[in-house]
Amino acid sequence: MKKLALFVIMIAVSFGVQSQISTPAPSPASTLIQKVGLTDVTVEYSRPSMRGRTIFGDLVPYDKLWRTGANARTKITFSDDVMIGDQELKAGSYAIFTKPGTSSWEVFFYTDTNGGGTPSDWDETKVAAKTTAQVYSMDMPVETFTITIDDLSADSATLGMLWEKSYVGVKFSVPTDKTVMTGIERIMNGPTANDYYAAAVYYMNSGKDINKAKEWMDKAMSMTDKPAFWQLRQQSLIYAKAGDKKQAIATAKKSLAAAEAAGNDDYIKMNKDSLKEWGAM
Repeated sequence: MKKLALFVIMIAVSFGVQSQISTPAPSPASTLIQKVGLTDVTVEYSRPSMRGRTIFGDLVPYDKLWRTGANARTKITFSDDVMIGDQELKAGSYAIFTKPGTSSWEVFFYTDTNGGGTPSDWDETKVAAKTTAQVYSMDMPVETFTITIDDLSADSATLGMLWEKSYVGVKFSVPTDKTVMTGIERIMNGPTANDYYAAAVYYMNSGKDINKAKEWMDKAMSMTDKPAFWQLRQQSLIYAKAGDKKQAIATAKKSLAAAEAAGNDDYIKMNKDSLKEWGAM
C-alpha cells in the first residue's frame, strides 16, 4: 500500500513539473540602451505585433491616450537633464504616453512610471514635458512596434516610434557641451578639496606614503570652509600614523566636538577611543 501511495505521489509530482510549460509572450519585453553624447538613455517597453490587425485608428484609436506599447508602461530613463524642445526634463525615469492622430501625435513624459496601461486618473501635474510630433508615412509596414534612438550627434538624438506604416520622432538634446566644459574647467583649475581628501584617505588606508597623505589632507582642509566631523576624524588618523601625535589629538578633539554637536554617537565613541589611546583622556 505504501509503495502504491509513493507511486501515485511520484506521478503527481512528475505531472506538475511537466505542466509548467513556457510559451512566448505575445508582446515581448525589450530594453534599448543608447549613449547620446555623454548621457545614458534607456528605454524599457513591450512590443506588440500587428498580426493582421489594423493598428492606428482601430486597435489604437486616434485622439485617445495610448500606453505606447503593451503590458507595463513604457519607461525612458535619462542619466542627465535633457531638453525636449524648449522644455527641460530632469534626469530620471518617465513613462511615455502618446495620443496618436492622423497627422501628428501628442507625446507626454509622465513622472509616474508604475503600473500598466494609461492612468485611470490623469494627473496633469505629473506631466514633466510634452510635445507634438509629425507623423511620417512609410512604404513598408513594420510588423512589431519598435522604439529607436536615431539621428545621433554629440548633443542630440531622436526618439523614434514605428508601427504599421507610421513613424513619429521626438528630438531631444543632451548637455554634452556643458558637461565637457565643466570637466575641462575643473581639470584646468586643479584638484578640488574632495580630490585631495579622497587621495589622502586612500594613501593612508593603502599603506602608501603617509607624509604625502598628510600633505594632501592639509591641503583639502585648507580649501574647506567648515570641515565635517568625519573629515576631521580621517585627518587625525593621518596625523597619528605620520607620528604627529600633538596634531592628531588636537584634530580629534575638534572632530569630537563636531560629532557631539551633530549627535553622532559612532564618531563620538571613535574619537574618545583614539584620544584615550593617544593619552589625551
